[in-house]
Amino acid sequence: MKRHIPLLALLVFLFFFQNCSSQGSLDSKTVDTLVNSQEFTFYAQRANPMNYDVINVMNSIPNSASSNILQLNGNYTVVVKNNMLDVTLPYFGRVFNPTYGTDNSFRFTTKNFTVNKTQSKKGNWVVKIKPDRNDGKNIDEITIEVYKNGTAFTSVRSTDRQPITYTGYISKNEATAKP
Repeated sequence: MKRHIPLLALLVFLFFFQNCSSQGSLDSKTVDTLVNSQEFTFYAQRANPMNYDVINVMNSIPNSASSNILQLNGNYTVVVKNNMLDVTLPYFGRVFNPTYGTDNSFRFTTKNFTVNKTQSKKGNWVVKIKPDRNDGKNIDEITIEVYKNGTAFTSVRSTDRQPITYTGYISKNEATAKP
């Protein structure tokens, strides 16, 4: 009996930890409403470069690991509104046509874009956004896969750099004050 007490305590601890970790999610009706209205913000929590050379370089930095560098602080977003797309995402990877002296991350705002959304049988949403080539800094497509609990997986495909993905969550757009 004494041998089972530590095992039971461990199971209770894991059950408690699982309940605490699921508190930050949305219900599926809220997620459906946000995606259907095309009024939501994707908050990137982690960047996932596709190029292993980038990960190897990050791992070669002394006293650092690539897993810590790729954790994002939540200030990186994709804001989708009916009449505007605002993208602010970092980029880690190989750029084939770099512009020297400027920031090579994804930072742009456009009003010329198309949105195509589909829902799977399991209730997950796939939102494909195609910005205009002139406004979108050579971005071919942004794909946001939104799960029923509000977590999301975003991939950005560009014409002049390797693809990159981000994990995070979606939320309602923040209200902006009008001057």
